[in-house]
Amino acid sequence: MTSTLGPAATRRRSALVVLCSVQFMLVLDDTVVSVALPSIRNELGFGASGLAWVVNAYFLAFGGLLLLAGRVADLLGRRRVFLAGVALFGLASLVSGIAQEPWQLVAGRFAQGAGAAMASPASLSLITLLFPGPEERARALGIWGGIAGLGGTMGLVISGVLTDLTSWRWIFLINLPVVAAAVVLLPGLVPESRAARRTRPDAGGAVLGTAAVLSLVYGLLQVGESGWGDMSVIVALVLAAVLIAAFLVVESRVAEPLVPMAFLTFRTRAVANLATLLFSAAAYAMAFLLMIHLQTVLGYDPLVAGFAYLPYGAGILTGMWLSTRLVARIGMRWALVSSFLVCGAGFLLLSGIAPGGHYAAAVLPGMLLTSLGNGMCLPVLATAAVAGTTGEDAGLGSALFTSMQQAGGSVGVAVLVTLAAWRGGGTPGYSFALTVAAALLALGAVLIAALLGNDRSTS
Repeated sequence: MTSTLGPAATRRRSALVVLCSVQFMLVLDDTVVSVALPSIRNELGFGASGLAWVVNAYFLAFGGLLLLAGRVADLLGRRRVFLAGVALFGLASLVSGIAQEPWQLVAGRFAQGAGAAMASPASLSLITLLFPGPEERARALGIWGGIAGLGGTMGLVISGVLTDLTSWRWIFLINLPVVAAAVVLLPGLVPESRAARRTRPDAGGAVLGTAAVLSLVYGLLQVGESGWGDMSVIVALVLAAVLIAAFLVVESRVAEPLVPMAFLTFRTRAVANLATLLFSAAAYAMAFLLMIHLQTVLGYDPLVAGFAYLPYGAGILTGMWLSTRLVARIGMRWALVSSFLVCGAGFLLLSGIAPGGHYAAAVLPGMLLTSLGNGMCLPVLATAAVAGTTGEDAGLGSALFTSMQQAGGSVGVAVLVTLAAWRGGGTPGYSFALTVAAALLALGAVLIAALLGNDRSTS
């Protein structure tokens, strides 16, 4: 076991630990402010509409800049863009942690999102290239995807603990050691990589694509604040549709498009990204609705509600362990179908939580089943979404996958929260929305079974 490959394998494993730690941190900041919002409002004097932008600024920058950042990473160097994004994220975390005025915290959150948009796709593309073999890539992406899913859940727990025991400022300041370790360690672990073909950046496509995503994400975020009939929502969504149409026209005419059509039509990636959109829409909405339901219907305080999610992490880790074994035994297609159905069954159990329900009987079974399906699903989706990518386009593939997660989450929360309100809110609305979320996963399972090949390799 002491072959010349030992040091190289050790460096790759160390690099994977660093890259997964950073991804955990980035996804953590999707949700880490949720429990702390009342404390932030009281200390900094936020108004009701301004407080929403502590959350929205991060999602807007993260979701809006992903595609552009992913392609820039391919052209300028993935390690360089990753390190720049991590450094920006760290500086923005410091600004957020010491903010004295509302605008300072919102600006810090926007800069955090921009840093995350640079670092996240670069991280996934670096892993894709570091582990070229099908089996080792599947294992590495399985760990990366599972850790990312775990980060989204643990944000609620960490936020509750830090806000209750110390100060809300520490939910941002705890990022700094991770940032420092990544900036110091990664250059010695990962070589620089970039596309061999040095093409001129598609400036028109970059501007239109980024503006389209920003407008779409902004419109969907505003739905939660103002409803579908608000003029700002209508204008933003119509503008997004116009910009998307213009983007497609420009991309079809330029010699070196930002997102080549051939890249989008690669079957495995196309199905994986569509499945990711549906899965993220259901999963993000479930997490949002369940947290609200635990507090408003079951009467949990924020800290207890955060701790109630702890078993979710155990389910994700178990699902990650099962994931690669399922792919090896039954192939990527049926592994994904199984995970979607398991997760959907968990949603249906969670939809039955009624007032007065006990945690062990009413919440825990559905939470464990949902988290198991989540852990089974995310690694395989990540592997399929970057299937066939090379040193020319790994950053673009990674960015597209992460974009589908962010867009799906925004759409899912906006639509399913609206459906819950339409059914009267409370327990009936919650139950109906989670049933629709389960139906989305069933639809995803059908599409995967019909469209995805059953190649057991994950290359």
